[in-house]
Order: sequence, then C-alpha cells, then structure tokens
Amino acid sequence: MFDDEYHFRIKFEAIAPLVEDLEWKLIYVGSAKSEEYDQELDSCMVGPVPAGINAFDFQAPAPAHHLLPSQEHDEILGVTVIIITASYRDKEFVRVGYYVNTYYEEEAYKENPPASVDWAKLHRNVLIEKPKVTRFQNPWDSALASFGGAQEQQQQLQLQQQQQQQQQQEMSFGGSSSGMSSEMLFSAPLPAPVVKAESAFGGGGQGGGMEVDAA
Repeated sequence: MFDDEYHFRIKFEAIAPLVEDLEWKLIYVGSAKSEEYDQELDSCMVGPVPAGINAFDFQAPAPAHHLLPSQEHDEILGVTVIIITASYRDKEFVRVGYYVNTYYEEEAYKENPPASVDWAKLHRNVLIEKPKVTRFQNPWDSALASFGGAQEQQQQLQLQQQQQQQQQQEMSFGGSSSGMSSEMLFSAPLPAPVVKAESAFGGGGQGGGMEVDAA
C-alpha cells in the first residue's frame, strides 16, 4: 500500500576502514516540477565502517500527505522517483534513484478515479530492478592523508634548506674571504623555530589525522 513503510537492505563494500560514519538519506520526490515538494523521509548514520562488505536495513515512513503538492489524483497517480543518497564528511558520493509507480488496483478506480485521492486504496510499486546510479568524487581518508603527507614533505624540505643556509653562514664566519664581521653575523635574522601543529583533521583514526612540522 502507499502508506506502508519503505524497507531497503543496503550492502556496500569499503576498500579501507573509514574514520567517520556514513550518512544515508531517503528522499521522496513529490513533484517533478519543483524540489520544494521533495521530502526527506529519514536519515541515519552508519559506522564504524570496517574494510570489506557491509550491510544494514534502512526503514523509513511513507511520505506525508499534507506535504505533497496536491490531493488530486492527477498529481499523485503515475510515476515519481525515490532517491537514496550516501555522504561522507558532508559530501555526497553516491545517489541511487528508483522509479515509483502509484496506482489503484481496483478496476472501478482505474477507469474513474475519485477527484480526491483515496489513500486507503492507493498502491505503489518500486521498480527496484532498474536503479539509476550517480557517483561523485569524494576526498576519502587516504586521499586526505596523501595530501597531508605531501604538505609535510614540502615543509621538511623548506626547513632543510634554511638549515643549510645557516650552516653556510656559520662556515663563512672567521674566513678571510667572507668579508662579514661577527657583529653583522649575529645581527642577522635567525630562521623561524619549528612548531608542531595540531592534527588538521582531529586525529584519531587511520588515514584521517595528520601532523605538520611548520617552519
């Protein structure tokens, strides 16, 4: 029936364990004319997510009648869409859409539907065999860690260069060809001290935290 709960069994594979939870949403498209009538039926957080195959049951209530664009059969009957979305760190990475056919089973209602919808006699059919899947780029934990590692290497290289420059200045002091007095040397600015920064991502999980030696 139209007012029955939605029940999905969702399975997915994680190549590596995730530091944070996944957020899942179920959205009912009330009208193809405007997103104003989209209803978020439910949402849930799933985690911790280990590497390998994961599965969970996702249940959500039917759409609220009063939030639909109209109570007339022209707006309710026919095909619409229901969407499952998944996000990580507030960024959507996959969206799966299914067509939903809303109809009356009784022949009398099919031939001559009432002006206002009879919800008690209304049925729905989710075309689960024909999903439309859209994927989006997402900076997973490994990508964030790689980016942090590259930054750390760059900072370390800059620090080494500054140390080499300081050593060259110290070696030239006292030599007859340098032309630099001790007063000039000790009045020169020293390189900035090394400061250990806090984890940019809160630390903790594998691949999610990072430490930077900032010169």
